[in-house]
Amino acid sequence: MAKAVVLLSGGLDSATTLAIARSREYECYALSIDYGQRHGSELAAAEKLAHSLGAWDHKVIKVDLSLFGGSALTDKSSALPTEGTEAGIPVTYVPARNTIMLSLALAWAEVLESRDIFIGANVVDYSGYPDCRPKYLAAFEQMANLATKAAIEGARVSIHAPLMKLSKAQIIQQGVSLGLDYSLTVSCYQADEEGLACGVCDSCRLRRAGFESANVADVTRYQS
Repeated sequence: MAKAVVLLSGGLDSATTLAIARSREYECYALSIDYGQRHGSELAAAEKLAHSLGAWDHKVIKVDLSLFGGSALTDKSSALPTEGTEAGIPVTYVPARNTIMLSLALAWAEVLESRDIFIGANVVDYSGYPDCRPKYLAAFEQMANLATKAAIEGARVSIHAPLMKLSKAQIIQQGVSLGLDYSLTVSCYQADEEGLACGVCDSCRLRRAGFESANVADVTRYQS
């Protein structure tokens, strides 16, 4: 069975990505990054999801990007968007986050002798993030195959983004078809310590709309 490293934030998209990788009969190794995000409940969710979805191993790596700031997700003095998605690059963009995460996933994949890395990047709902674009992921894959001993010796790595062109509703429908329990996921930008969602941030709005469009009951646990 081939091994795959799957980036797992604890949110809806990354959980679906792990479920997809598992359905493709990969031996999945889940990797979560504690990057100084506003709350830790999504990391607790990632742990539950890794266990629920049968990951062979789950590692959490701390890389504190809040030291730099530059994002509403790492700087608590910055207001989170609650009035709908904004034009251009959102304030929730975290500088270089996917590059850092993919680099760590690449390092673990090389040690595991894995040729496959999965990421829940999506351009439909979050088209403002420059590091979620197909062009970016293709460039990272090219770089990865120039930068590692494994690739130079013939074990080329592939970056998989199975959700790239799916709507939120399509993502949810696929996850449901794979038996994913979305009540375990945390997508909210400002979830409380128990993982209860605020219901008003843009991430909550997109998630709720996705369930409605998919005609699937919203199992999100809200604060009120």
